[in-house]
Amino acid sequence: MSYYETIYEYAADNYGIITSAQSKELKIPNIELVKLSHRNRLQRIWQGVYRISHYIPTHLDKYAEAVAIVGEGSYIYGESVLAMHGLALLNPAIIYVATIKRIRKTLPKYIKKINVKKISKIEYHEGIPTQDIVSAIIVCKKQIMTERLIEAVEEAKEMGLISNEEKKYLKELL
Repeated sequence: MSYYETIYEYAADNYGIITSAQSKELKIPNIELVKLSHRNRLQRIWQGVYRISHYIPTHLDKYAEAVAIVGEGSYIYGESVLAMHGLALLNPAIIYVATIKRIRKTLPKYIKKINVKKISKIEYHEGIPTQDIVSAIIVCKKQIMTERLIEAVEEAKEMGLISNEEKKYLKELL
C-alpha cells in the first residue's frame, strides 16, 4: 500500500485531516506529507495539519480543523459546543478550543485557545471531541443572554443531548 493510500484510509474517517503526529504513528515520514502537498494530493491547512485535496466539505470541518491544529488532548469548548449543535442561535467567528497542554505555536485568528486546569467531561460529536453540553451551557452563562440559553436547554432536551434531570438542573441554574 502506498503512503497516499495509507493516509487516505486514515483521513477518510477524520474529516479528510491528517497531522504530522498521526502520520508518524502510521510510520509515514513527514517529508511524504510535504511531497504529497506539492503534488496537490494534500492541502496544507496549518503547521503539520493536512487535508486530502478531493475531500467533500461538511459543516463540522472547521471544528475538526481547530482541534487538529491545537493538537492532541484538545476539545471544542463553551459557546463553540453550542454552535456545533445548532443551539442558542450562535454562529461565532471564533472557535474556542480547550487544552491542558501549553501550546507555543501560533494559531490562526479564528481559533481561541482556552487553558484549563483539568479536562471537563468530554463527549464526541461526529467524532470531534467536545465539552459536554451541560458544562458548555454553564460556561456560557456570562456571555450569552439567559433567554437564549433557556431555549438551548429546551432544544438540547428535544434533540436528546441532555436528560430530564440535567434540563431541570440547568433551568434552576439559569
